[in-house]
Amino acid sequence: MRMFRRAPIFLLGALLLAGAADAGPVVRAPDGAVEGMEVGKVDVFRGIPYARAPIGDLRWKAPVALPAWQGVRDARAFGPACVQPRPRAQSIYANPPERMSEDCLTLNIWAPQKARGLPVFVWIHGGALTTGYSHEPMYDGSRLAAKGMIVVSINYRLGILGYLAHPELSAESGEGISGNYGLLDQIAALQWVRRNIASFGGDGANITIAGESAGALSVMYLMASPRARGLFHKAIAESAYMITTPELKAERHGTPSAEAAGTQVMQALGASNLAGLRAMEAEKLTQAAILAGYGPWGVVDGKILTRQLVDTFDRGEQARVPLMAGFNSGEIRTLRFLLPPAPADAAAYEEAIRGRYGDLADQFLRLYPATSVAESMLATTRDALYGWTSTRLAIKQARAGADSYLYLFDHGYPAADENGMHAFHAAELPYVFGTARQTPAFWPKIPDTLAEHRLSDAMMAYWASFATTGRPTAPGQPDWQPYGDGAHYMAFAGKPQPGTYLFPSMYALHEATVCRRRAAGNLAWNWNTGVASPVLPAKSGDCQ
Repeated sequence: MRMFRRAPIFLLGALLLAGAADAGPVVRAPDGAVEGMEVGKVDVFRGIPYARAPIGDLRWKAPVALPAWQGVRDARAFGPACVQPRPRAQSIYANPPERMSEDCLTLNIWAPQKARGLPVFVWIHGGALTTGYSHEPMYDGSRLAAKGMIVVSINYRLGILGYLAHPELSAESGEGISGNYGLLDQIAALQWVRRNIASFGGDGANITIAGESAGALSVMYLMASPRARGLFHKAIAESAYMITTPELKAERHGTPSAEAAGTQVMQALGASNLAGLRAMEAEKLTQAAILAGYGPWGVVDGKILTRQLVDTFDRGEQARVPLMAGFNSGEIRTLRFLLPPAPADAAAYEEAIRGRYGDLADQFLRLYPATSVAESMLATTRDALYGWTSTRLAIKQARAGADSYLYLFDHGYPAADENGMHAFHAAELPYVFGTARQTPAFWPKIPDTLAEHRLSDAMMAYWASFATTGRPTAPGQPDWQPYGDGAHYMAFAGKPQPGTYLFPSMYALHEATVCRRRAAGNLAWNWNTGVASPVLPAKSGDCQ
């Protein structure tokens, strides 16, 4: 229920009157009352806790419900970001938070004034499950909320604090599992939204989860997790990657078990037991774990994540909800650390591909020719990670009986194109949120032109209408057809441009590659591609 504080009429002092005038909107939700602030025609509520602080003995435990608080909580300031490493200097993505803390399980809400029964858009930030935070300026939800929906952004535990698995942790768990704490945080946030969002004017039966990069990986995890079933009704995955996921106790697909990785990092950090790790200061622990080579991933534990994502989607066990998925044409142009070393010349490139891909080499070289090795390597890694995943999501969701919509972001502008970053990883985000003036310091600046505004307006309309109805539409823009039998997609390149059969035969090649590696049982997929690929197993069973 939305309420507003009013100053008693008998308060005559100028100071008291000024204080009353500054009072913001108050919402009395089931979990407690909060006071936010008015920003234009949108009410904003910041830093609302959705679970207890995961500190002390609660470090590396599932989120614990927070009792309803008494009185009115001040929700005018963002909460701290979850603990993360300091960014590399001058990365275009560098936008360090002002504050970090383990006490970070908060969310933010943007709601049109007098909202009632509006769709809800829950944003999960990216950052390789290692960095990022819910209130990055580029994720400001004001303009999306003005399109007629409630926008929520969430923090979740990151890095070793969010994803560590270890035998001691599994032993102390009532379920015999560990890891996935960041994912459980996301589930807890969605449960909070379901309980409370009606008080802010949202419809708890019309919730869309959305994320980019690791946020999109999280969207897939949520679609796959039985624990998240029924907590959302639509999904948006921007630049998702359906990678090999470590299993809790077994080494499979060339990937060590999550518990083995946790044991290794504990030893590297000089701790003899779990108590020693819990005693370490959070930021030092996070940084030391990265230096020790620890990487955070979800964990196939049989309960939170029951099997590999590829298997879940093959079996149709994922949430059967309308889905929007897509990727950017220049994904790897700002992620060149994902590229293997380039061969000496075109001949060496072709020799490497033929030696690794065997009977699929001709098909590979048609898609990624030796005539332009640098561009072919960028495209290979882009497609193996992001293009294959987005197309696979569209195909599998359609086969599961849910509408799916595929897109390609192929838009460039001078500051990006002149620096070889056309349609780079995450470049679509300022257009989706309408935040071109709120990008990080080293982000290529988007021109303040009518054409850029029109593209952003179109994308916001498509995203907002999808969150509202499950079908992306935009006034005065082309119809976006479901993927379906016609392999429809929408390209955003200057303006929305519908098409069919995006990058023909790309999906078939990478699906065959992944299928053979899965069948072999001892090979990971996605990261080791192109000239970095192991020798591809021969065709077997259903694999082409």
